[in-house]
Amino acid sequence: MSDLYQAIANSAVGKKVFSSLNLPIPVTLDRHRPDQGSFILGNVLVGAAAGSKAAPAILATLKAATGAHISTLAGMSSEADIQKASGTAGVNVENYTASKEDSQKFKALIFDATGIKNTSELRAVHDFFHPVMRKLDKCGRIVVIGRPPESCSIEQRIAQRGLEGLVKSLGKEVKKGAIANLVYVEDGAESQLAGPLHFFLSPKSAYVSGQLIRVGASDFGADGFDWHKPLWGKTALVTGAARGIGAAIAEVLARDGATVIVLDIPPMADDLNQVAANIGGIALEGDITADDAPGKISAAAKEQGGLDIIVHNAGVTRDKTMAGMPDKLWDMVIDINIASEERINAQLLADGTLNEGGRIVCVSSISGIAGNMGQTNYATSKAAVIGMVQGMAPDLAAKNITINAVAPGFIETQMTAAIPFAIREAGRRLNSMNQGGQPVDVAETIAFFSSPASQGATGNIVRVCGQSLIGA
Repeated sequence: MSDLYQAIANSAVGKKVFSSLNLPIPVTLDRHRPDQGSFILGNVLVGAAAGSKAAPAILATLKAATGAHISTLAGMSSEADIQKASGTAGVNVENYTASKEDSQKFKALIFDATGIKNTSELRAVHDFFHPVMRKLDKCGRIVVIGRPPESCSIEQRIAQRGLEGLVKSLGKEVKKGAIANLVYVEDGAESQLAGPLHFFLSPKSAYVSGQLIRVGASDFGADGFDWHKPLWGKTALVTGAARGIGAAIAEVLARDGATVIVLDIPPMADDLNQVAANIGGIALEGDITADDAPGKISAAAKEQGGLDIIVHNAGVTRDKTMAGMPDKLWDMVIDINIASEERINAQLLADGTLNEGGRIVCVSSISGIAGNMGQTNYATSKAAVIGMVQGMAPDLAAKNITINAVAPGFIETQMTAAIPFAIREAGRRLNSMNQGGQPVDVAETIAFFSSPASQGATGNIVRVCGQSLIGA
């Protein structure tokens, strides 16, 4: 559905009127284009706290960004370390001296905070960001790299946990369609930063801000990896794929090289077949709550050599307050949104349908994080999805399988188009982007978790909500 407010606000007349009334003017976000060769285009400023270890991996990743011009902030204690790391990575890094008078603009600000060991050392964050925040370009990117607090000593844990508040606040300050995100990387797993950096620095993360991803060790190597077709040779299955977010997920996975099986209920057969035809995929009709659904999915997947990716997208809402909630609506939502996923996962894992290095990606919701009036059944089911992801991640990691979830906020779909006008406008505006997201924004995040480059990321819940003020 089109956003009339955004269209008017970005017109020549609208900009003048809205500015005079101090009304928000939602920026048209940069999103992925197939013809964009480099994952980031423009000036990139890299900094680090003393003793940090991620700079070599950051620079090695940026080496693949043919459209990036890399600098470091002159005068910081890390300047020499970054220049040394640039030699190892084989990239040219210029020294930049910040000045209020210059017209320099940066597409990305990247700060390695892995060396921060106590709260007094957090001053390095201020020293880096303070002189350059106003130089962040439209639709710019901020990425902070830290250590998982739970793996640190108490003093370092306190300081590293502070980075989450920093990033969430930066995301609300930057405006102009810019985003800020945090990656917690385990000591020794810095080589696994390539995947998160490719995602967070690229237009694919347009509607993801104020989020964090935890990355651990894995055997993924970026050398020779095809970032343009990261899912080449993979087989994926997407539930609820006939329309909206599900169809967008199928399209993006196919764009990235996967063979995609699209599943939806028989009444959606025409739309489902059209999606399959558009992407060269395989249509599978079925009700995921049926007793034979797990076996049917497994059999269809085995015909394709098993599954590498399963995306649990199918879901429903049946909104009532608890006082007015009939048994059948409670049971329906719980069964479709979470219980069916448990049964399908159990089948795919038990019979080996999910291949080595497999990916399970689930669609939760910000309702499952923050709750929502009149959605006790839906919020319960989507919070349970988060519980499933976090609960299964450790055991699946031992099998080289990852499980993650995305939690969409207000996404422009047929479902949100039916929301009353006032509530719909509130959903669109109450986030750092002042606009609703697109189905492709959810799909891009799912594709990121589906990639071999995300082998080190599991148990994560990432909100695709433009940094919604609800539950933030």
